[in-house]
This record gives sequence, structure tokens and C-alpha cells, in this order.
Amino acid sequence: MKIPQIVRERTRQRIEKHAKKKYGRQYTRLDIRFRGPLCYIDAYREPRITPGWPPDGWHETREQMTERLRKTPVHLCRMRYFGDENRWSLAFFTYSNETYRPCVFKSGKFLGTPEHAFEVGAIHLDD
Repeated sequence: MKIPQIVRERTRQRIEKHAKKKYGRQYTRLDIRFRGPLCYIDAYREPRITPGWPPDGWHETREQMTERLRKTPVHLCRMRYFGDENRWSLAFFTYSNETYRPCVFKSGKFLGTPEHAFEVGAIHLDD
């Protein structure tokens, strides 16, 4: 089911409001995209590079590495719309195999809200 434009806008606003309130210092910006019945949430962070890195002879400078990392998204989660603004399924991004895997919300249920989906994906924002 394709997500209506008005639902997309409200969903984006809900996610941004919730994320800013609870996690605002853990990212520099969010990217919330919609494709068909899906909503993808990514975050961007200011890189933390160890002092003294990179070593002499490394293939990129510290400035180049910093800029590359600033442009690299942190994939948080993917939601699937089920015809109601509070009924979404959730898939968690697993970095071990770089795919989205269906999962349950913290409540143990298979359907939940965009805010609760962000809560699950925000584990990737922890230091």
C-alpha cells in the first residue's frame, strides 16, 4: 500500500520531533525517505576520529576522512505502512550482513508507531 502524501508529512514530523527531543545531540541530521509502502530512517553524525589518526602514508588525509564520514549515513530502521498512521511494521538494519531484518517493537508486538520504531533503530546512535 503506497503511503499517502499527508501521512508521509505527518510521519516525518512525528519522527523528527521525537528524535530531536530524545536523541538531538546524537546526530547532526536525519534522512527520512519514503518508497512505496516503506519508510527508511537514517541519521548522520559528526565523526569522532582518534587523535593521531590517520598514520603517515594513509590513503586519505584526516580532513578527507572526516568529510567522508560526515556523508556516511547511519541506517537506523525501515518501517512498512499498514494503512493507519499508528500501524507500521519494523525492520532493523543489521550491519553484520548489511540488510534490514524484520523485528518486533520493544513492546513485543509486530506493529507500532513511528516513534517506537525510531526507539529501536536509535540503538545505532549509542556511543
